[in-house]
Amino acid sequence: MNNLPAGATTQHFAGLTNAWDKTFAKSDKVEQRKVTFTNRYGITLVGDLYQPKAVEKKMAAIVVSGPFGAVKEQASGLYAQTLAEQGFITLAFDPSYTGESGGEPRNLASPDINTEDFSAAVDYLGLLENVDRKRIGILGICGWGGMALSAAAADKRVKAVATSTMYDMTRVMAKGYNDSMTLDDRTKTLERLSLQRWTDAERGQPELGPVSLELKGGEPQFVVEYAGYYKSRERGFHSRSINSNSAWTITNPLSFMNMPLLTYIDEISPRPVLFIHGEQAHSRYFSETAYQQAAQPKELLIVEGANHVDLYDQVEKIPFAKLSEFFRANLA
Repeated sequence: MNNLPAGATTQHFAGLTNAWDKTFAKSDKVEQRKVTFTNRYGITLVGDLYQPKAVEKKMAAIVVSGPFGAVKEQASGLYAQTLAEQGFITLAFDPSYTGESGGEPRNLASPDINTEDFSAAVDYLGLLENVDRKRIGILGICGWGGMALSAAAADKRVKAVATSTMYDMTRVMAKGYNDSMTLDDRTKTLERLSLQRWTDAERGQPELGPVSLELKGGEPQFVVEYAGYYKSRERGFHSRSINSNSAWTITNPLSFMNMPLLTYIDEISPRPVLFIHGEQAHSRYFSETAYQQAAQPKELLIVEGANHVDLYDQVEKIPFAKLSEFFRANLA
């Protein structure tokens, strides 16, 4: 491994092994190994590389990440392994400041740095001898769907982009769900977060919020559904996942509230975009709006009867055949 960058500590890298610790079963059709690579900001990222056992020269490859607050051992790894079974080299990675990846302090997200993480993963894949660097796509799940779209708009090496159960994190943090946040609400939120900076500065480190998804009763149905995935050891619990076992820093929304991710979504064209969302998902409007803003070629697939988290792990509802068809056609 390369020397660790400033700001990354050895505790996040010392115990890396290929021991299987995913929330889904290991496939006997693919090979998996843990890899590291460095983004443009000098942060070392950790990913799982999946490839078919019969590897050919110069194959198409797909970068996968998300959901927001998840780790590569959860939904992104499931997507990556399944697409590898279907003939792609895939890379599921932990974004900066989360999971096994580097970056200090922990439990942060950034619309800029996490968009860069996708491009850094493209860098890595394009240097592999079995990858055709002209045939690389990206797939973002939930909050990393917006990051994937932002990355594809800027990084012209990306030949196709798909999102599943996509969130635009800058929109939801700046405007609330369904754009319900008033200017007064927004101002009060920014005032509260600004004052929290004094507390963090005095402590010398950012304060974390309460542990995620600890239900007390009366929560909205979509929050109950999130907990049903992240807190369930039969479904998606993972000790390194912020949504399962920890919390974001309190000031995490600050960088999202003034930086719209999808400003240049139409510039993905003429490269294709596929949006996938559940019919019953509370977040469906994010994909519908992004679809309207994107230029052709584009497609919106609504999965009948699926809610937001169904598309994390319910393999009978996730349209893997459609994803494979999309990437096979557009990474040809």
